[in-house]
Amino acid sequence: MCEFCSTSHDKDEGGAAASQRKPLRFSRNYTGPFRKTPDRLLGMGIIRLYQLTLSGFIGNSCRHIPTCSEYGYEAIARHGLWAGGWMTVFRVGRCGPGGTSGLDPVPERLEQRLHWWTPWRYFALGRKMG
Repeated sequence: MCEFCSTSHDKDEGGAAASQRKPLRFSRNYTGPFRKTPDRLLGMGIIRLYQLTLSGFIGNSCRHIPTCSEYGYEAIARHGLWAGGWMTVFRVGRCGPGGTSGLDPVPERLEQRLHWWTPWRYFALGRKMG
């Protein structure tokens, strides 16, 4: 069974399948470790509010994986409101007509050339090279 189908763990399947079972994930957003600073929590809260209210009216129109709101949530959680916010703005811009599509994950670490005073450099993070 997949990780979302199995909600009860009453039966023991035994063997290798039981030892390789992944824990259930109840959120589509980033669940990894991050510093819970007020700016990050505010930014993540705004994105979560969008996901719970307006996202259903707009529909599934994102051309990337993860979706733009999931990307924004993770970018702000990992890199803070300023850097993650700029990454999200440029990602939403890339999602429009004539933009990119496909797998576009949030970078684990930011490059040394990315500074708070040069937000336009965050635009190049999602470009496909070559």
